[in-house]
Amino acid sequence: MKNSLQLPITNYRKFRFFLNLSLLTALLASCAPAAPTPDLAMTAAIETAFAQINAATVTPLPTETALPPTATAVRTPPALPGMYQTSVLKSHDIPRAYITDSCQYLKNKWDSTKSVPGTVVMVIMHHGINKGEASGNDVTVGEHKQIMNDLFETGFQAINMQQMADFMYDNAKIPQRSVLLIVDDRHFAEYFNDHFRPYFEQWGWPVINGYIGVDERTDLWAENAALSAEGWVDYQSHGYLHNTPISEGSSDEFIISEMQGAINSIQKYMNKTPVGYIWPGGGFSKRAVEIAPTLGYKLAFTVNPRGPVMYNWVPQADTINDSNPYAIPETPAGNPLMTLPRYWSTDARNNIGNVVAISDEAAAFAEQNKATELEYYDILCAPTYGPIP
Repeated sequence: MKNSLQLPITNYRKFRFFLNLSLLTALLASCAPAAPTPDLAMTAAIETAFAQINAATVTPLPTETALPPTATAVRTPPALPGMYQTSVLKSHDIPRAYITDSCQYLKNKWDSTKSVPGTVVMVIMHHGINKGEASGNDVTVGEHKQIMNDLFETGFQAINMQQMADFMYDNAKIPQRSVLLIVDDRHFAEYFNDHFRPYFEQWGWPVINGYIGVDERTDLWAENAALSAEGWVDYQSHGYLHNTPISEGSSDEFIISEMQGAINSIQKYMNKTPVGYIWPGGGFSKRAVEIAPTLGYKLAFTVNPRGPVMYNWVPQADTINDSNPYAIPETPAGNPLMTLPRYWSTDARNNIGNVVAISDEAAAFAEQNKATELEYYDILCAPTYGPIP
């Protein structure tokens, strides 16, 4: 192997020549009687030769070449999956989303401090609970007890209206199987003490009363105000006069008098502001749905038994259909939060299993698509919305 310090042959010969010359000069100088004046030209020549030799023998270090910066790979966000669909609902009752901001929806959906995917609310409408026989939309005392026991044994827990609103808007944490128990119309305190207090005392279950706001019957107001103060009967609006349902022909003046009048009365007698509106007679209109949020309402409820609801998932119908010919279509009103469905208590027990099935299916569907949704969020949303807690 060639030595990296080995002199090239030409330089080696020059080196030997000048070395011999230097030795001869030194020998002659030693024989001379006196030191002659140094030959400056010869000295300069020798120094130049050695400089050339040194330059030839030193291998220069290679110059470090700057590498171009590594380009950051561009990540393409995956397509988001469609909304969960189910065959449990009737074909005309189609789930609708109401949140337009996909990033905010995904952040709330997968936030570990909020409700888990598949959390469902079964809204049940109670009209009359009769100690004797029952007909129409009423149930007997025995049937009512069966409904409540079936719900509890299936793992349901009751929530109040503010919890419902927080869940529907922000996916706030509630029991995975929740029920919202709504009693329509005014009742004496005896009604709640007999039929709902036992479940509050045993299980901590609240009940909502859609209360008619007309300022009369001060005895009724006093009894119900006392229950409201206890906290477990949650009073919400059920119109002011209540006797004329809102329709597409209703004027703004009438709509506001019904919705704002109920707020005023509940504030006056119960010292609270309702956030839920139970449409009297189930009647509503697109204009009423637009006005309701401006008055402070967060949610409103029909008498249409479309199905349960979940966060950003509300069954609605586009048109009147044979499967439910008396139900007013909700989609034209344009706001699912103001046209939420309710099951009649007469049919509640028959649908508990369907609600559970929807909850389980929705949870499995969410888990199946979790990785895709989290990747989408990480690429498009996280830089602005931050990491998901």
